[in-house]
Amino acid sequence: MAKLKVYYDGACPRCIADRRRYERLSGEHSKTVEWLDISGRDEELRRIGIDPYQALTELHVQDEQGHIHRELDAYILLMGRTRSLKPLAWLLGLPGLRPLLSWGYRHWVLRRLRRSGRL
Repeated sequence: MAKLKVYYDGACPRCIADRRRYERLSGEHSKTVEWLDISGRDEELRRIGIDPYQALTELHVQDEQGHIHRELDAYILLMGRTRSLKPLAWLLGLPGLRPLLSWGYRHWVLRRLRRSGRL
């Protein structure tokens, strides 16, 4: 299986905990994911077409073809690689639920960034 590159906020304790949880749940598949902390990588992010502000407020995943997936699409791609998380990936993709989950995710991220003084 080809590698995914996951651009995540390494200054976020919850994001770090989520990464560890994913690695634990995915077992061998965790070796097919390269985790890249976005901190201090603004120019690198811009070169590959990711806005640094969006990288801070949305998860971004680059697939093996170089395409960038963001927010829920990124989670769906990442979780879809792990048997125990596939049902959750399917749930995230449901058309009726997706807008609500997207709103909740954005609300949580912005609140987290405000509380930490990073927004």
